[in-house]
Amino acid sequence: MADYGELITTAELAEILTRPELRLFDCTTYLEPAPAGSGVPYIVVSGRQTFEAGHIPGANFLDLQAEFSDPHTNLRFMMPPTAQLEAAFGRHGISAGSRVVLYSIGTAMWATRFWWMLRSLGFAGAAVLDGGIDKWTAEGRDIETGLAGGYPQAAFPARPKDGMFVDKHDVLAATTERDTVIVNALGPQFYKGLEPSRYGRPGRIPGSVSVPAATLIDPKSKTFVSLEEAEATFAAQGITKDKRVVAYCGGGISATIDLFQLHRLGYDNLTLYDGSMGEWAKDAELPIEVG
Repeated sequence: MADYGELITTAELAEILTRPELRLFDCTTYLEPAPAGSGVPYIVVSGRQTFEAGHIPGANFLDLQAEFSDPHTNLRFMMPPTAQLEAAFGRHGISAGSRVVLYSIGTAMWATRFWWMLRSLGFAGAAVLDGGIDKWTAEGRDIETGLAGGYPQAAFPARPKDGMFVDKHDVLAATTERDTVIVNALGPQFYKGLEPSRYGRPGRIPGSVSVPAATLIDPKSKTFVSLEEAEATFAAQGITKDKRVVAYCGGGISATIDLFQLHRLGYDNLTLYDGSMGEWAKDAELPIEVG
């Protein structure tokens, strides 16, 4: 099977839709407003309903919160134990020889989150569909409706990599490390703490720089901006290849867009603060910065 790298175009995907090694997944999740006073930042809604209403032919569905997140924490979307992920990815037919293509609706962040998770488990055969199903449908390509067909169950061999996820203690230490740059992927108003935050205290991790995930995606086509444009965006914030990058957002999802682009640019010392502001903003013992 041709290797199209970690970003695959709609035209390239169309060429390989019938390949037996292909494992194609819609990864969409929706975040709905939480009731006032509920204490949670948002209500997580599976994208299964919109998947059944229309998906790329042959695709199956991955439910991030239901199957691929730690059920033993109040934080959303936290990386679960390796054994849970081995079983879940295996149920969905992913083996060492699979070619995985991931997409989501409206934003690439659900697809890049799964890409990051798979990469952290030592799986290098995953790609993100550039523009997602939005670009696919805009081009008039075929759409399928109904339930997922399901791939044959497989054995998924995880080989976890160290350092791809960090906790709040690591991040706190990193705020004083000159060889580390902490990157906030939220919008500028949340980075500056100018608006109330659904995560708790408004503001950012001290010393972090701003590279909103939204600036790395073309808002019209939903495709990733060029590597040249992304490189300039990161360089403007002092992000260089000799530094470790710790990326965060609200719940460890949109920051994976930053990490995906950095990886494609050849940065290799990358990590994700999984708890992100969902954890940091609520912990009064952790410092926060505004302005």
